[in-house]
Amino acid sequence: MKLNDINIRDPFVLTHEGKYYMYGTRAKYTWGSGEKKDFGFDVYISNDLENWSDPISVFEYYDGFFGTRDFWAPEVHKYNGKFYMFASFYQEDLTRGTAILVSSTPDGKFELHSDGFITPSDWSCLDGTFYLENGTPYMVFCHEWTQIKNGTVCAVELSKDLKRAVGEPIELWAAGDASWKYDIRGYGAYVTDGPFLINKDGRLISIWSSFYKGEYCEAIARSDNGSILGNWTIDERLIFEKDGGHGMVFTDLNGNDNFIYHQPNDTPNERPAFFKIDLDSWFNNDK
Repeated sequence: MKLNDINIRDPFVLTHEGKYYMYGTRAKYTWGSGEKKDFGFDVYISNDLENWSDPISVFEYYDGFFGTRDFWAPEVHKYNGKFYMFASFYQEDLTRGTAILVSSTPDGKFELHSDGFITPSDWSCLDGTFYLENGTPYMVFCHEWTQIKNGTVCAVELSKDLKRAVGEPIELWAAGDASWKYDIRGYGAYVTDGPFLINKDGRLISIWSSFYKGEYCEAIARSDNGSILGNWTIDERLIFEKDGGHGMVFTDLNGNDNFIYHQPNDTPNERPAFFKIDLDSWFNNDK
């Protein structure tokens, strides 16, 4: 398959042992359409970022699983010799949240690992991502605008085995703090989506998505002291302004940094796309 043949949202690429593993939300079933048997996650494998395998199912809904629809935004991170998938699910008549799954290989079957949702049971949350700081694991996630209007990005410490949250979440920033913020509903509704943290030489930024002039976009927030617990501010500069987002950064096999995202933000037409980036310019906030 070619990249443009792959119909996913929220793409995430893991580079492992000379291959690329790409995960994402099954775009056709993003908004709750389909039957429960249709809900799950796939991986696409490539040697060159141009030619990809057919989708390989790595997780499917099963009877008794608490997620009933909206299987969203799978990210896979290697930690302590295993592969952990952070993914969001909707639980019928309750809430949306992020849980953690595990597999011994990046293309193997993933199984539920965490004790249900990592995110608070009375919060509506999504798009959990993993970050390790000085040996302490954290999950960074979005508290949804649908519940609190001004969506936020929060962090919570994880137990060393990644089974549960340790302590209470802390707010890192709110979408309404952005100078370019856009009210998508006209009543102070500001979106946070898809945070992904990058550390370089002791400096820490996060890319994340929101809306700008009505278009889905990709932005940067930065910590003032290189720590997840620092004070965060939102750049005026946007990485990507028009009809694309929920991205992440990966380093290819030639040592180049790449930004991957989905575009357009329109079901069923969304496709993964990527381009090479200069990370130094992001950290230096170059225009």
